[in-house]
This record gives sequence, C-alpha cells and structure tokens, in this order.
Amino acid sequence: MRRLWICLSVFLVAETAWAAPCITATAACTEWITVAGGPGRSLVYRTYSLDSRNEEVTRALIVVHGAGRDSDSYFRHVLAAAFLVGGLNDTLIISPRFASNDGGNCRDMLASDELNWRCDGFDTWRSGGTAVDNARATSFDVADEILRKLARKQVFPNLKAIVVAGHSAGGQFVTRYEMSNQVHDRLGVAVAYVVANPSSYAYPDNLRPTTTAIPATVAAAAPGYIPPLSANAPAPFVAFADAFNCTTYDYWPYGLRSRNGYTAKLADDLLKKQLTARPTTYLLGELDILPLYGFDSSCSAMAQGPTRLARGLAFSKYVNEKYGAQHRTLVVPACGHNARCMFTADSVLPLIFPKE
Repeated sequence: MRRLWICLSVFLVAETAWAAPCITATAACTEWITVAGGPGRSLVYRTYSLDSRNEEVTRALIVVHGAGRDSDSYFRHVLAAAFLVGGLNDTLIISPRFASNDGGNCRDMLASDELNWRCDGFDTWRSGGTAVDNARATSFDVADEILRKLARKQVFPNLKAIVVAGHSAGGQFVTRYEMSNQVHDRLGVAVAYVVANPSSYAYPDNLRPTTTAIPATVAAAAPGYIPPLSANAPAPFVAFADAFNCTTYDYWPYGLRSRNGYTAKLADDLLKKQLTARPTTYLLGELDILPLYGFDSSCSAMAQGPTRLARGLAFSKYVNEKYGAQHRTLVVPACGHNARCMFTADSVLPLIFPKE
C-alpha cells in the first residue's frame, strides 16, 4: 500500500510539473514550427506545448517581436503582462522568431533548417515576404501554421479566443497579416489583432493624410506639438501630392501595388474587405513622437505622417471613415516606443487577455 501511495505521489507531481506553464525565455520553453511541408522551420517561445492536449487553455496570445528579432525579450514582456492579470495558467503565450542572416546588417545564428528572412527592402518578414533560402515559405505562412495548430479541438478543446499582437516592426507584421491571411475565417476560434506602434501601414488607395487627419487636441507631431491650422485647412485625406518624386509611396508594403510574397496572388478587393472586416485595435504610445528605434523615415513612410503616433491616428481614422471599418484606437498614456510599457499598461491588458 505504501509503495502504491509513493507511485501515485510521483505520478501526481509529474503531472503537475507537466501542466505548469513554461515561463523562462530559454531553450526549455521553445519548439519548432515546420512550414510549407518542411524541412524549413521557425522557432517559437511558448508557455505550453503546441502539440500536447491541454484542457486548461482558454485563450492564446501570439506576440511578434520588433526589428531586433528578440523574441525572447517579447516573450518576457507578455509573461509580465500575463502575471499582472493572473493569466499564466489559462493562456498559451507564443512568441515566434523571424531570424535573419541575409548578408546585410542582420547576422543571427541559424539552426539547421531554420528559415532565414530578409531584414530590409520590400520583401521582408514584416510584410509576408519569402524566406531567403526557401521561396515556398513566407513569414505569414508561419503565423498561419501557428493559428492552425491552436485551432485543433483535439489539442485545445476549450480555446475560445486568440489575439495576434505585435509592436514596432511586429506591429507592421500584424497590420498586414490582419488584412492578408487566409485562415481567419476557417479556424472556428475568434481571432483579434492588436497593432502597436508600427512605423507604417498598407494604404488601400492613393490617399494620404494631411495635418487635419490628426485630432487637434493631440500633440502628435515631433517633437510634441500641435501644428496650427490655417484658414484654408486641407481635407483630412487627399491624393498624395509628391508621387512624382516618391514613386514607391503606394508600393507594398506601404500600399497595394507590386505586392510580393504571401499577398502576391490576393486581389485588391479581398485585401480591402478583410482589412475592414476583422477586429483590430491600434495601440499608440502617447510619447511615440520621436524618430528613434528604427523609425522609418523613407518618403513612402513620411507620406503617412511625421511620427508613429500621427501615422496610427491617421490610418485608424482613414479605415473607419472611408472604408467603414469598426477598428478601435487606444492611445496609451506615458508610453513611448517601448513594448513592455505598452503591453503591461492597465488599459491594454483586457485587450490582449480577453475574457472571451
């Protein structure tokens, strides 16, 4: 009898250890996602296995890193947020890594068969570009595969909600993935998108914002002031006036022309429809008004506004008023271009950890 009790105790301890979330940004909390039939694969940090049945998980949060490709840091950011809401046990947190060693400024160490992504240009991981070493795989395919894994009822029978969030370059990824992905309506699980502080957006037409697209009460212009309005103030959105000199202002990923990668075969009308129909929230740092931390100062990005805050306010107004979207915009007080500040703010926590 005593031997039976010892065996049962060992089993219970093992079961408890297995069920506990993995909360360290180490190799112990990672696994590989195989894409496009393999052998190409992509690393993710996660709190629970994506292949072991788990009845405790009721929601999932996918968070996409910034230009530094520091998925381990982003994993820590959202672990801190989950701790604040008491959500570590019932939330599956996933932070994918889009590693790059493309011969330029990005020189990540790559594991065997790890997909390699372009850092710069018009065909990068942040806009659904193809892998350097595998033309069949795009960065959006990685997100698709993660979502399909989460939607398996035999593995996560009680999963009710998925949030796909990203900050900075990750915000660029999420805003374009939101309008592009082909799995959203096929999962059987509600998916929402949270776009935080990106440097640019994909505009569906040739209109671009003027100073009147920004609320007159918001100091969204660098270095933090409200420009005066003239007596002949322009309309909020007008045809881009400098298209002759800035010929790429409406090329993908800033617009819909000359698309590549995942979006190359999708129709413009489909992208516009999906952009407006899917539940999206734009998180904008009140203090994200300086050209720091990889700020995109190209003419194509500057056509969208002088700062990240201004660009986000303008784009959300644009898609809501012109295309009839019902997207939300939240300006996060006292936050600049900082993922930890954004994702742990009291007003943000209910958005990335929905109750259902």
